[in-house]
Order: sequence, then C-alpha cells, then structure tokens
Amino acid sequence: MKKRYLLIPMALLIVLSGSCKKFIEEEPQTALTEEQVFSKLDNIEPLLLGLYTSWRNTKKDRGGFMFTLGSDEAQQGAYQVQTDDRQAGLDRYNGFLTASNTALAQQWDSRWPVIAAAARIIYSLSLNTEEGARKNTILGEASFIRAALDFEVSQYWGEIPLIDQAKFDEYGTRRQPLPLVYQTIISDLETAVQYLPETQSDKRRATKGAAIALLGKVYLYAPEASGARDYAKARDQFKLLVDGGRYQLVSNYADLWDPSKPNSTESIYEFQFNNTYPDNNQTQWQMGSRSLAEIDQYCYFGGYDLMVPTQYCYSDAGNGGIWENGDLRKNESIRYDFTYKGRTPTLNPSFGGDELDPHVKKYEDPRTDGMLSFWLSGKNIFYMRYADVLLCYAETLNETGSTSQGVDLVNNTIRKRAWGGTLPAANMWNAGMSAAEFRTNILDERMRELCFEGWRRMDLIRTGKLVDLVKQRNKWTKQSGTIQAFHNRYPIPLQEIKQNDDIEESDQNPGYLNN
Repeated sequence: MKKRYLLIPMALLIVLSGSCKKFIEEEPQTALTEEQVFSKLDNIEPLLLGLYTSWRNTKKDRGGFMFTLGSDEAQQGAYQVQTDDRQAGLDRYNGFLTASNTALAQQWDSRWPVIAAAARIIYSLSLNTEEGARKNTILGEASFIRAALDFEVSQYWGEIPLIDQAKFDEYGTRRQPLPLVYQTIISDLETAVQYLPETQSDKRRATKGAAIALLGKVYLYAPEASGARDYAKARDQFKLLVDGGRYQLVSNYADLWDPSKPNSTESIYEFQFNNTYPDNNQTQWQMGSRSLAEIDQYCYFGGYDLMVPTQYCYSDAGNGGIWENGDLRKNESIRYDFTYKGRTPTLNPSFGGDELDPHVKKYEDPRTDGMLSFWLSGKNIFYMRYADVLLCYAETLNETGSTSQGVDLVNNTIRKRAWGGTLPAANMWNAGMSAAEFRTNILDERMRELCFEGWRRMDLIRTGKLVDLVKQRNKWTKQSGTIQAFHNRYPIPLQEIKQNDDIEESDQNPGYLNN
C-alpha cells in the first residue's frame, strides 16, 4: 500500500473500474469534480462494480495462487523452481524470500488500490445525502470488500495500514496494531451483515450470507495477539447459516467443478469468469502439465506447472498421504491420468521430471478442449462455499466443548457426500475422539475437501502448524531446510518501505530486517 493509492485521481478510478462506460458516456469525466461524482448514487454504484472486478482480478493467473505455494498442500513444479529463484523462494523459504521478492510485492500491490477505492466509497457515502436501501446496500458491499482484503493481507503480513479517510489524520499509512486491525475488519463485516441483502440477481455482488460466513471465519482465524479470536462467536455466525437453510451441499461433489453448473446452492460467493478475454482467468495455464502443452495447445489439462500438489496431498493414506479408499473427492481434485486422445505424453528431461506427477484438476475447463488455448480457461473460482462453513462450524463446536456434535456434523454432511451419499462404517469418525484428535483430523479433512481453494496457508498459520508440516511435506522446503518461525509472515515489500513515509525499515516484520 503506497501513499499514491490514497490519492488516485477520480478519472483513473473510473478507468480502472471497467464498469463505468454508461457513466463516462453520460458526462465527460474531466468535467466532474470528485465531489460531483460521489454526490450521486448513480455515479458511485458503477465504481463499486469496478471494485468487484478489481478484487476478482487478484485471483487471476499465477497471482491467484501465490499464497498457496509454500504450503503442505501445494508447491511449485520443478521447472518453475529451476527458472525463477525469487518465486522459488516462496517454497524454499531461503535467501530469496526477502523484502525485495517481486512475486510477493505484486500481490501486495494489487490489493491496496482496491482497499483504497473501497474506503473512498465508504467515506463518500457518509457525506452523501441520499437515503434508502440502495445506499445502504452499496455501503454494505464496499465494507465487505474492504474487510475481505484487509483480512487477507493481515493474515499474511500481520499489522497493516488501515485505510479510513475519516481517520486519515490519526492513522496515516502506518501499520496498525493487530487488535485495531481486527476490530476494524469486524466492524466492516458487521456493517455488511446489517445492510447486504439475502440475495443478489447480479452474481458478482456479495450477499448477507457471504458477510456472515466471513465474519465467522474472522473470529476463527484472527491471531491470538489480536484479541479477536473467539470460537463461540465464530460458532454462532456459522450456526446462523446452518440453521437458515439457504445454502445446501450439492449432492455430487463433481458438480462443483462442472463449468455448466456455476453458482449452485453450495456457493456462498464465487468470482465470476468466462472463456472470453478479459474475463478469462488463465488459471489452467498455471495448473496443467507442461508435457500435455507440448502435445497439444488445445488440451484442456495442459499448462505450465506453476502449482502442483505435494506428495502428501496426492497420496493415499497407506502411502503416507491423506486419501482414504473410496473418497470420491480424490479424483475430482487431482489429475493422475495424462493420456490424451489416445496419446501418452513423455517427459522432457530439461523440464525437471515432475510434469507427469499428479496435478491440480479442480480448475480444468473442458469447454476449451480442442477449440481454445487453456489460457482462456474461465471457470468460476470459489471464494467461500457451504462445505467450508460446515467444517468451520464443526471445528468451533469442538473448541467449545461439543466434540461429538462436531464429529456427527462432519460424518453426516461432508464425509457422507465424499462417499457418494453412504459413508461406510469403517470411514466414520469416532464420536468419542478427543478434542486434540479432532483438531488433527479436521485439518486433514479441510485439505481433502478444500485443497487448492486458497485456505490452506491460513489454516496452517492459525493452528501453529506451518513450520512443522511444511518442512515435512513440501519437497522444496524440506530440501532447503531453512524455514523458520518468522516465515509465518511475509516480508513487507521493499518498495513499500521506500515509498511510504509512514513505514520505516525498522517496521519490517521480524526475521526480514536486514535482507
């Protein structure tokens, strides 16, 4: 977050929004002052829609998965590690994981313009004299987006600046203490819960359910040092969704990854994409196998091995991995077979040797097969789905003294579906397990259900398992042997320190001060 983001000219915000053609055609942007723009909801709402696009675009291409690298769930393909030392540092946790790491700096930089623009809308609405549900909805949506991004950035970087124009003289662009950061995130989400509608016809836009789900996750994921972690409050938020009945698991896990079945009853919020530029997501370009790309550029599971599953994530339990016999999620989440149109690809020795090891399957887009480059993959990408809520709810039940109830919930919903609707007795969790056993089991169950959906690193950080599990299960981390406790946070980017007058070198996260 650089100061210049707070001072983005309104004309530039309009261009960045990508949804303001009607507004631009109605009145020349050069003829409007910022006050004039924000005096009308008709002008503010297109800017809000632009925020959704900008937020969505942080999930595109390789940038959408940088935070999943360096986990025990996923790592970079060998060729990626061989050819990009800075990016490789995200898995190796070595001397390239520093303040000058450009791969991380790009993720930091991409989020702050969206946060700043959301803050501008929130502030302007406080000055806007119009009244009514429309204004309240816009306020709820801008608050939701700011909270979602503040939460994400704080999870990875710790103390962060808080962009609040009403308090700019007080806050500036300094990193703020964790209790204040999470108090602000919670306040934004409470506003979103209050004002967001139950449903939105435009699927790009957030609903009350999304705000409730995220508020529950904030209470669950907040660092202990923030004082905001509260299992009972998290439980109560998730219970609202469970009791409300609006969301339901789809009966067939495979349907979640069928691009012809978007925005299902299980979807709480998903980023909307399609197969046409610029609304494609390029995700498969990063997930697929380089060996298949060499065979046919129109093979829908080809790609360039940015992110591949760890051996722990793709192996059966009998071989030291997570998968149990009969779990249908395994072959829907991970590709093991690389035969394409009767052809079996071969390894190119110069590519590193893992191009035909198991790959991520969830983002394959069969609609491109034989017609479009896999660069034009465009399936929607989940932000939150009901299965995640159920697992979080079960976890909070365990943490508030109701372990057996949490076990029953997991058995009768998530695991029952994973075995096609009938969970074999041998695969049922024991209702008499201890709270400690539940914590171990739920972490693996979250990987089975939610692998590659963006929550694993946060799960490892909040449970204190990042260092121990990643150094055991991530090939590159184990090989390097340099991961340490301070790697639970990323370094503040060097350019941020240079350009932000409120952040000094001494404000850098511990462990990165002199690199």
